[in-house]
Amino acid sequence: MSTTYTIDTSTSRANPTPAPMKRLTVPAILARKGKEPLVMLTAYTVRMAQLLDPHCDLLLVGDSLGQVIYGLPSTLAVTLDMMCAHGAAVVRGSYHSVVVIDMPFGSYEASPEQAFHSAARVMAETGAAAIKMEGGEAMAPTVAFLSARGIPVMGHIGLTPQAVNALGGYGARGRSNAEHAKIIADARAIADAGAFAIVAEGVVEPLARAIVAEVSCPVIGIGASADCDGQVLVTEDMLGLFERTARFVKKFDDMAGRISAAVETYAADVRSRSFPGPEQTYQPKD
Repeated sequence: MSTTYTIDTSTSRANPTPAPMKRLTVPAILARKGKEPLVMLTAYTVRMAQLLDPHCDLLLVGDSLGQVIYGLPSTLAVTLDMMCAHGAAVVRGSYHSVVVIDMPFGSYEASPEQAFHSAARVMAETGAAAIKMEGGEAMAPTVAFLSARGIPVMGHIGLTPQAVNALGGYGARGRSNAEHAKIIADARAIADAGAFAIVAEGVVEPLARAIVAEVSCPVIGIGASADCDGQVLVTEDMLGLFERTARFVKKFDDMAGRISAAVETYAADVRSRSFPGPEQTYQPKD
């Protein structure tokens, strides 16, 4: 994004003017396997997309918006309406990254036909480049069905939050030999079905490395390994907006502390009547 701005006269807001750049494509992401690591972060709003876009290869409109934006206890109550609204906002705010939108729980599991109907709506209403679905071998026929019909699919294996009730919690996956073998089989199945990339979440590091070696598409880690083909985090987590985060999150800033300090200063200025000052008020013209 360039640093020049245009003024919207109807709202008096300054909007960043995008620098000329070509948006990345799904084939370009697929071709990054084993090369420079892919950078992926979550985005849910126009403004956040504008800030992240120049630095990322992919922006994920994750169903994590259920917790981050709406304060829900899990992702299970997220709807297609929510995903479409936020997905369209992120597409409007980005010019470079491939935008991927999560398919919410209950919108794709019943059948490949149901998944196509939901995914087609998401793609049409948002302008996104791809969708993401959780699940392994059981979802491979759906991945193949969508891929054959022109809908790029990113897979998601390992710790799958939509299946948290079946998994029994958010602990790391792949500690046992049986679970290790199952997750490898999941990765192989959805890659062979046509997924252009796979998110591997919350898996022990040796398993993450094995997945990377096993499949021909990029593997994007979250709580996995630096040896993955890329990394993804929830942006609000890595910015330090939440006090408690998962073990695998590195906080690259303390935005919660900085926001709190700024609001404390604002409150003090309001109470002391030092804000607004002459620079923020309108005076009669002579």
